[in-house]
Amino acid sequence: MDRVVRHSIAAALGTALLAVTLLPADASAHGGPGFLFKRPHVLLSIRGGYAVPRAGSDVFRFTEERLTVSRHDFDAAAVEAELAYSVADRVDLALGVGYSSRDARSEFRDWVGTDDQPIRQMTRFSRLPVTLSAKYYLRDRGRAVSRFAWVPEKWAPYVGAGGGWLWYRFRQEGEFVDFETLDIFPDLFESSGFAPTAHILGGIELALGAQFVLSLEGRYSWGSVSMDQDFVDFDRIDLAGFQSTVGLGIRF
Repeated sequence: MDRVVRHSIAAALGTALLAVTLLPADASAHGGPGFLFKRPHVLLSIRGGYAVPRAGSDVFRFTEERLTVSRHDFDAAAVEAELAYSVADRVDLALGVGYSSRDARSEFRDWVGTDDQPIRQMTRFSRLPVTLSAKYYLRDRGRAVSRFAWVPEKWAPYVGAGGGWLWYRFRQEGEFVDFETLDIFPDLFESSGFAPTAHILGGIELALGAQFVLSLEGRYSWGSVSMDQDFVDFDRIDLAGFQSTVGLGIRF
């Protein structure tokens, strides 16, 4: 596990621990405000945050070496929707879909045009994962106080893992240099498709009343796939990366 992964996981754990320390001292002793007439089994969540691709494959290294692009130029805002169903008191199965995309404008580092102007292009990297996760809660999310009332706890941390499929697109458009003839030419290079993906995750849910939940989550995903013919000189594209999100959910 490289340094980026270690720092990403540490950041996620740090966020969760900070959220816990900011809770009232009696949070573990009392339920959240309000109650439901029965234990909820469904949680629908919408989250937003930040995605940090690992960008560790040859196509990214080549892009960073030749163009004025750094690895973090592909960091992007991320959105995610998730529908979770409780299959046990502390276990949920969650179906999620997310999206992140970033455009990186650049120039060739060591070459200029015959008019002494920069040779410009734009690189776009997009990812859309569709995943199924198993989530285990480290404490009860609520308690029944009678036959007709269920009171949520104020906070509930969880961990989990899962997998699915990830659609990606890597696109470069603009002007480029033919290193054999030194000609400058306009072109568009693109590779897209689906790849299997796996992930681990951790987070915390904070009750905002009986039905609404504030969630903070961090996850690290793995994945790679062979690139299309436009990038025949490269083997596989690295689709791994870390993502942190915060959002709202509603219980049913």
